[in-house]
Amino acid sequence: MATAIYVHDDEAVDYTPSTAVAAGDVVVQGDLIGVAKQPIAANALGALAVEGVFDFPKASGAGTGLAAGTKVYWNATGHVVTASANDGATPPVAFVLLGKVARAAADADTIVRVRLMQ
Repeated sequence: MATAIYVHDDEAVDYTPSTAVAAGDVVVQGDLIGVAKQPIAANALGALAVEGVFDFPKASGAGTGLAAGTKVYWNATGHVVTASANDGATPPVAFVLLGKVARAAADADTIVRVRLMQ
């Protein structure tokens, strides 16, 4: 007897936002993180990419470079990728695992290419 029913491939997940979501917005739902590839109107069914390679904003300046293969996290408050799993405050605010750096980014870069991973 089957206990699971196939729904669709895992490149995207359904998402119905309470407020409009723009293309490129990063959406965090618990430990699940996705990117809206197209705009999604409020209260309308859309989809979030949970696989793929995307360019994300990152902080620039000394010590912010990221080597290829580095695990990175999404700072939903600052809207940037970071190599830190939390903000270092007491108590710390945890960031959500986003993926791994697909192309190294130097300290001066404001964009980093990341392969999403769940």
